[in-house]
This record gives sequence, structure tokens and C-alpha cells, in this order.
Amino acid sequence: MSSNTSPVRRRVLLVGLGTTTATALESLAAKFTVVGLVREANQEALDPVIARARQLDVPLIPTATIAAIESAIDQLYPDCVVVSSFHRILPDSLLVRCRFVNVHYALLPRYRGRANVNWAVLNGEKSTGISIHEMAPGLDAGNILFQAAIPIGEHDNVTDLYERLNGIQRVALADAVERFLDGDAGACQDESKATYGCTRLPDDGEINWSASTLSIHNLVRSLAPPFPGAFTYFEGKRLTVWRTQPVTGAPRYVGRVPGRVVRIARSEGFIEVLTGDGILRVFEVQRDAETVPAADVIRSVKATLGLRTTDLMRRVEELEKQLAAMTAALHSAVPGGV
Repeated sequence: MSSNTSPVRRRVLLVGLGTTTATALESLAAKFTVVGLVREANQEALDPVIARARQLDVPLIPTATIAAIESAIDQLYPDCVVVSSFHRILPDSLLVRCRFVNVHYALLPRYRGRANVNWAVLNGEKSTGISIHEMAPGLDAGNILFQAAIPIGEHDNVTDLYERLNGIQRVALADAVERFLDGDAGACQDESKATYGCTRLPDDGEINWSASTLSIHNLVRSLAPPFPGAFTYFEGKRLTVWRTQPVTGAPRYVGRVPGRVVRIARSEGFIEVLTGDGILRVFEVQRDAETVPAADVIRSVKATLGLRTTDLMRRVEELEKQLAAMTAALHSAVPGGV
């Protein structure tokens, strides 16, 4: 007599805050019972990951703290906790409570730490990748359960790479977790080859026009949406630079002011700017809320991008004049002065 009883699906708890969590959820839900999603719910109504979790009947744990993860483990009894994009190092006391698997977008043991895809683009790497590994004490330590590399093209930006890596995660994650739970120990990391990337902050995106053309182009590519963008200053106001391209075969400037605009192509919408060693073509910028062609904002080859000492002193002088005028007006408005 045959049995129609379906095998009991293993239980996983998913922890994820960033753009990698969507495909992690899809992968895991196809093979496991996802007993909960740990994810901040500050903008719950606008979050497609939370919306998809509700469609899949995955309970939301809306506070992404260590205490919340501990409580979820105690209450939900997962066979494994899977982490795909989290902002904290999990303490050893938590790792002993359950089995943990982490998804890391780099080829471990290289590029441990934060902002790994951004750093890979910024550093001009020719490849990056995804590592799925058992979590162990230490930063991104633990045996590798799955790893795959992807090339970084000269014009790929960080958004392109995340999209491709997310696609690999969707296919590979659930199988790697299943093998792990079935006893696959994975492969040890070679600690002698470990490298690290520190946290990046929005202010780190300021463009230094004295740097090389390629390094500035890489900075712009590394901060494409949803990241905050590389930025400079024009007329004392912040200007985000969204798309660039090094100019090949450019005229050779032996008289060079890095940041100086040397060409404005009004019909095509781009400008060209001197760097420390060449010329960078700038296609799209954002000054307020709207992204526009660079030539719509910068209209003179006398313009210099970046915040120079002369710009700061000019603004200080203007503020001093305004303050003096306000003080004089206040004196005249009060009988006998103040």
C-alpha cells in the first residue's frame, strides 16, 4: 500500500535587509517552509519583499535586531537560519543556537566585510562573485558551500552586477542549504588569502577630479542606484553624477585644471571634464530631484566642478555681507540702536 503523505519540509528563518533578500526568499520558499522573515518594516507598504512574503504566507518579524533573531529561533524552531544582507556581525552566542548559512556577494576569502560589490567596481576588479557559506565565529568566516564568479565589464555598474548575482542566488541558494542540512561540510577558506572592505558612507562618494579618469569612472559605476551616487559641486551646490565614460583618444592637455569643463555637446547632452590624467565624459547629473543631461545644467567651458577654496571663501564673503546688512537693518529698526 503506497503512502500519499508528502515529506515534511524543513524549516528556515530568513534574515535580510537589502536588495539581495528578494531572490533569497524566492529560492528558499520553493524548497523549504520559510517560518519567518526578519526585515525592518519602516516602509512596509512600499517594500516589494515584504509584499511577496505576505503572498507566500511568510510571517514578518519587523525588528532586525540580534534579540529579535534570538526570539524567532526560540519560538519558531528553524532547522537553519539563512542570512542574505544584514548589517551586523552575529555574536558567537547566537551562532551556537542554530545552524546558520550566509550569502556573501564576493569570492571569499577575498572581500570580506561590507560593500563588497561596490568595492570591486571601485577597485577596477575584472570579476566578482557569490559565496554561500556556513556561518562561523569571525567576519565572513566558515566553510564555503557554493561559489560562482561573474566577470565585471568595463561599463558594468553595481546595479548590473547585483542583478546578475541575485539571479545566481535564486538558482543556487536553496540547493546549497539543503546539501548543508544533509551533511555537506563545504570547503575551508584559505585565511592567508583573506582581504577586507570597510563600510562605505554616502560622503565617500565625493569625486576628486585630480584622480585618474578610470578611478573616477569606477567611482560613478560603483554608486549607481539604489546607492546614493558619486557627487561633486557646481556653483557651490551638490551635483550627483550618474553616468560617465572615459574619453579615448582625447586631446592632450599640458595646461590642466582638474574639474574644468572643456567641452559641452548641447545636442547630445554631455559635457567633458578634465581629470588628473585625461578627460571624462559626463552624460547624466542630478541637481535637485530630477536626473537630466549634464549639458542642461553646465553651460560654460569656464565652469569648474568640485568645491575649491575660492568657492568657499566667496560664499563666506557673501554670507558676511548678508549678515552685515541684516545687522544694519536691525540697528535702524530699533530706536537708539541695540
